[in-house]
Amino acid sequence: MPATHLTSDNFQKSVEDAKGVVFVDFFATWCGPCQMAAPIVDKMAEDYADKVAILKVDVDQAREPAMKYNVMSIPTFIVFKDGKEVDRQVGFPGEAALKAMIDKA
Repeated sequence: MPATHLTSDNFQKSVEDAKGVVFVDFFATWCGPCQMAAPIVDKMAEDYADKVAILKVDVDQAREPAMKYNVMSIPTFIVFKDGKEVDRQVGFPGEAALKAMIDKA
């Protein structure tokens, strides 16, 4: 089950209004490192299916959330807890580092 793609319309409900931990991958289809991260993010969506919401935002399709959270370069991974940003990683650090972000939250 791949990660769910968000739009500007459902970002607030899915992330800012959500309870618990939400991991958001801000990406673009033309971004090389984003393409490398994509299968790992999708695998994490399976691994954490019952514990954490793993979501993706295409910055070309959903500009508002990207601008609101000052996503200047991609990929950017942000962990939210109960609607508040608790961790951020700019660039693709590898699977272990992404999982560590979630486990820390």
